[in-house]
Amino acid sequence: MAGLDKLRVAVVGAGAAGLCAARHVLARQDLFAPPVLFEITKNVGGTWVYEERVGHYDNGLPIHSSMYRDLRTNIPKEVMSFPDFPFAKHLPSFVHHTEVRKYLEQYCDHFHLWDHIRFGTTVDAVDPVKVKSGWKGLAWDITSSDGVDRNKSIKERFDVVMVCNGHFYDPYIPAIPGLEKFKGILMHSHDYRSAEPFADKSVLVLGAGLSGLDIVMELANFNAKVILSHGQKPLTCPMPQGVEQAPPVSKVLEDGTLEFQDGKHAEAEVFMLCTGYNFVFSFLNEQIGVRVKEHLVYPLYKFLIPPAYPSLFIVGICRAICPFPHFHMQSQFAISVLDGSFSLPSREEMEKDIELDMAARRARGVATRHILKLDSEQWAYNDHLAHLGGFQPLPRYWSNLYESNKVFRARDMLNYKTYNYNVLNETEWMVKNLQGQQLHRPQLKHI
Repeated sequence: MAGLDKLRVAVVGAGAAGLCAARHVLARQDLFAPPVLFEITKNVGGTWVYEERVGHYDNGLPIHSSMYRDLRTNIPKEVMSFPDFPFAKHLPSFVHHTEVRKYLEQYCDHFHLWDHIRFGTTVDAVDPVKVKSGWKGLAWDITSSDGVDRNKSIKERFDVVMVCNGHFYDPYIPAIPGLEKFKGILMHSHDYRSAEPFADKSVLVLGAGLSGLDIVMELANFNAKVILSHGQKPLTCPMPQGVEQAPPVSKVLEDGTLEFQDGKHAEAEVFMLCTGYNFVFSFLNEQIGVRVKEHLVYPLYKFLIPPAYPSLFIVGICRAICPFPHFHMQSQFAISVLDGSFSLPSREEMEKDIELDMAARRARGVATRHILKLDSEQWAYNDHLAHLGGFQPLPRYWSNLYESNKVFRARDMLNYKTYNYNVLNETEWMVKNLQGQQLHRPQLKHI
């Protein structure tokens, strides 16, 4: 390609997914001009940037981070990392969030990303433009503005857009009848920072996802009386003292009492919603046709590409995944599409592929709101992308170690973060507990 013909790539967001996308674009200077990363805050790291305050910044922008003060990862660093950039050897397997942020800053250093990031910049609009000379006849006009002075806005043209704006900042509040009648403190985990304010209080936590469980453990350490309300099978692992389980809250009564699905009642001083987040793509032009319904973003070929606009990639929307390696695979797949290593099927074929995939998932009993929850299917998905795009799959130990950690977590929620892992080679690893005893690897169903 002649210098002038290099594709210009815009990356929306400089969290882990955006940094990863930019790193892979920058590695292919034969094909791409240096990328432009638009970042609304003053930092890289997205959700890994801890912000003591909640609500809004002084400039009126919402505080995006949902990070709490004492969070440590629930995935061992040995598989949490980008495959081409390991965490420092001396760190424990389960690191504090400040180490993840530092790691992402080192990733920027190592891959020379800093110069390509525009901090304090809001993306206001992403509009498709038909152009004869463009990639697949398409280009993109991006309107961005200064985060402080919204009047300073500029429009620029790009060939490719990689949307990496994250999805842990707009709290999902379930429609619980009578919620407004709750008399105590009603809050979402997005605004939870530390357990001390809840010491000795009665707290009802709705949702037993990973952050819900984490927060329950922190609250129990401060003698809170916790009811964990959730719709899963009752957890059988040892729970902290003072924690009981209940079915989901079905409504709030006139006097502020909480009623559960089994008809029982409870009172609480704090009602904490650990109910997840909404996907928000307010800057995408409606004609692109990317819709969000019941926590599903669609239609996206391979959970990435709107069939009608194949130079737009929405990276990192899948849930219940090992995020950094997942971004690593998705970014490389996007590049394999752009450099022609993988020839995209026609729009009609992509739409058919999406329909068949959705139908197959629904036939297996997967509800619409869980279609993006890949969980153990993420490994086959990652391998599929690598196969299509002709790039390196993840080393074999990756899935086994990650899935084993899930088993340890389910068995021993209280202590699993004290374990330390050691990768021996492409396929083998070992794990020791706090006392230094080697643990047996769990028997996993074949993944």
